[in-house]
Amino acid sequence: MAKIAFILLCHKNPEAIVQQARQLTAVGDYMSIHFDARASAKDFEQIKTALEGNPNVAFAKKRIKCGWGEWSLVRASLNAIEAAVEAFPRATHFYMVSGDCMSIKSAEYAHEYLDANDKDYIESFDFFESDWIKTGMKGDRLFYRHYINERSHKYWFYAFYEWQKRLGLKRKIPEDLQIMIGSQWWCLRRKTIERIIEFSNKRRDVIRFFASTWIPDETYFQTLVRHLVPEHEINGRTLTFLMFSDYGMPVHFYNDHYDMLLSQDFLFARKISEEAAELRARLGRLYAEKNVNFRISEEGRSLYKFLAGRGRIGRRYAMRFWEAESTLGRERELLIILCKKWHIAKRLVDKIRQTTSIPAVEYLFNEEGTPLPDLGGIQTSLSKRTRHRRALVRLLFDYFESNRMIVCIDPGNIELLHDFFDDRSKTALLEVDCEFDDDFLLGHALRIGLAGEMTPEDTLRRLLPTMRQDLEFEIDRIRDSGFTPYYQLRENSTIDLNTEQLQKFLATDAGKAKEIASIPQLFAD
Repeated sequence: MAKIAFILLCHKNPEAIVQQARQLTAVGDYMSIHFDARASAKDFEQIKTALEGNPNVAFAKKRIKCGWGEWSLVRASLNAIEAAVEAFPRATHFYMVSGDCMSIKSAEYAHEYLDANDKDYIESFDFFESDWIKTGMKGDRLFYRHYINERSHKYWFYAFYEWQKRLGLKRKIPEDLQIMIGSQWWCLRRKTIERIIEFSNKRRDVIRFFASTWIPDETYFQTLVRHLVPEHEINGRTLTFLMFSDYGMPVHFYNDHYDMLLSQDFLFARKISEEAAELRARLGRLYAEKNVNFRISEEGRSLYKFLAGRGRIGRRYAMRFWEAESTLGRERELLIILCKKWHIAKRLVDKIRQTTSIPAVEYLFNEEGTPLPDLGGIQTSLSKRTRHRRALVRLLFDYFESNRMIVCIDPGNIELLHDFFDDRSKTALLEVDCEFDDDFLLGHALRIGLAGEMTPEDTLRRLLPTMRQDLEFEIDRIRDSGFTPYYQLRENSTIDLNTEQLQKFLATDAGKAKEIASIPQLFAD
């Protein structure tokens, strides 16, 4: 059975490190610790004293002063790895973690997972062909030498970099290596680790090269694993769950993230907040538990995007320059049907088409497959339709040869409503006010990826009120925007009242409006 030697790089919070080491080694796994030489000597002695009698804990023989983006992080990792290889001959896997990482599965689950998949788990994408690096310096991380810490001496870091470029000191990459890049949170088999140590001891030229690259902890192990291990023995993913915000900052996890973390298809997660004492305690106990049934649903990233995005509601995108002078036409009238339950709006629109001569298009800004005529390519994708929305609608008016047209829009698209109501054309809005029961909210969560078939019931129970509140907020925000004229078709209203609203919205006679309002099961799910 698999036995894991955890390679822990840390620099603070000695109590948490001791707790982490005890929790992970209590079931027979191992840990090799490198405590940053820049950190407090008192803290290091506290850790050593607390773990002195634990035979499953080892320490790197030489501590390194570590700096972000420096070779020192790789050197510290190698020192801890060498200590683990020597101290724990029964270790089958070596797993890189930090003090902010914690297991989100039991040891039993982790061991069975690794036994069933005889592979190395490490992200390793081609450095030059992939888009793993989103912004900033790319090739010059390797082509020039970086001896100065960018975070502590930013001016001298870039001055030395520019000086090398002016003097033409660009260097070559070792010819036999394909440089790879990926997350530094990997899990490697023993034979792979032994090959890396042997290679590192023999190839001093490779060490010299990487020792002066920038952020080598994202390239060194990633490159060597691909160089030393057959491709079919590598799984190009990390087993550590981590997320980044829109601003490139790591997302921290807190006490109420427990169920969500357990449902992710990963063995560990980072970063667990130092303040999340309850979460740390629960995850620590979990590692030693037996016969735990984990339901994998993997909705974590979509849930985060949904919940984080709620805090940024209200941002309005500026009008694009190519649309600044465009208009639908002063003589034209755009009738907008607003409804969160798309099937109800489609049912309504279909009846309007049958009863009146008004052309109608369903959710053209929300559904890629909405039937549309060929408009010269502008209709081919949702991004194009939204970007050129006025031009698109103007072309549809021309296509239908009509000065009146209906479109359906989701309540989440408030920026579209603002844009169309700002136009010189006539615009009217009909809100289809529906009731939302739990079954609909659950189906909606599944459709948009906030939940999966295996999402724990407790997570769903806590998610549904938030979703309900979010849908209500969307409508309240639209109602508060003061769009006029504004009509409402209500699920809990009478046919006569709905007929009156439809007659005004469509500017049609009462008979046709009542025929539309009387659709059998109009609001049925």
